[in-house]
Parts: sequence; C-alpha cells; structure tokens
Amino acid sequence: MSKMLTAYCMKTKEKNVPLMDAVITKTTRGGYMAQGNDGKGNKMTTMLSEANALEAIKNNVATKGW
Repeated sequence: MSKMLTAYCMKTKEKNVPLMDAVITKTTRGGYMAQGNDGKGNKMTTMLSEANALEAIKNNVATKGW
C-alpha cells in the first residue's frame, strides 16, 4: 500500500491535495521537502519528516532529488 503525499494549495486554498510528480529534496538545514504539482499546473511544496520522506521514496510515491 503506497501512501499518497498531500499538500496545501496556496492558489486554490484547498487542503490535502494529492501531490503529483513529487521530488523530495533536502534543505540546507537538513529538513526534507516534497515539491510537485496538483495535476492542474499549480506548483506545491510541503515539508516532511525524514521517516515520511524516505518511506515515500521507498514506495515509489516520489523520486529522490539529492
């Protein structure tokens, strides 16, 4: 069972929007964030814990960007 990553869309003000084409990157301070879009062309970003980020990569929900 793969867990879909969700984010808040600032443009449409919707919560828990599925994140499509997610790429997980590391921040300069060591955190993890997933960047992608909502399928309609709106870019979205969400912060993740290390465990959730590595689980998403392992389950092929997102790609590794570092």
